[in-house]
Amino acid sequence: MNNLLPLPANTGPERGAEILGRIRTAFAEKGFDGSSMQDLARAAGMSVGNFYRYFPSKDAIVEAMVGYDMAEMERDFAAILESADPLTGIRAKICERLNGGCAEDGRLWAEITAAAHRKPQIARICGQMEELVAENLLTVFARLAGTSPKVVAQRYGAHARFIVMLVKAAAMRKRDAPDPDLTALILGTIETTLSEITDAARD
Repeated sequence: MNNLLPLPANTGPERGAEILGRIRTAFAEKGFDGSSMQDLARAAGMSVGNFYRYFPSKDAIVEAMVGYDMAEMERDFAAILESADPLTGIRAKICERLNGGCAEDGRLWAEITAAAHRKPQIARICGQMEELVAENLLTVFARLAGTSPKVVAQRYGAHARFIVMLVKAAAMRKRDAPDPDLTALILGTIETTLSEITDAARD
């Protein structure tokens, strides 16, 4: 998948991020099906004709948004890997997600996930995102275990996918009724999963 769909020629990275940020807010507020292309063009600050030129469909918009999310995620994982304690970095990032640090992202992903059940193209895009997160987790696990990514993938691939599933599901929960006990349980389950890997790495 392309990292980003092309935006207008005079659109720099910051402007591109701003445009997609406005679009994702509209998606989160009105839903995938409730947002018309006209609504999204208006939110982006573009004429409808120009908007269709660069975003011919909602699938194309989702692909562009996921591209930005993937690029941001890669930067986060690069910083974690360069740190002295990658596991602490992973824990901090997971806690941020589960404690409402990205509430709008959670609403957006709930809409996109629902659309993925009806649209194979959206399902493919979502799958690529989840796969990339799991691969980055395995890279961190490989460093902790002091072994090759291939070996770690065989041993802990399910662990990585399980963590991705839990974090995504927790992020998509409605935030109008906080449930700290449930959040603590999810964090505890993830911590247990991480401990299985770190304990094995010490053996």
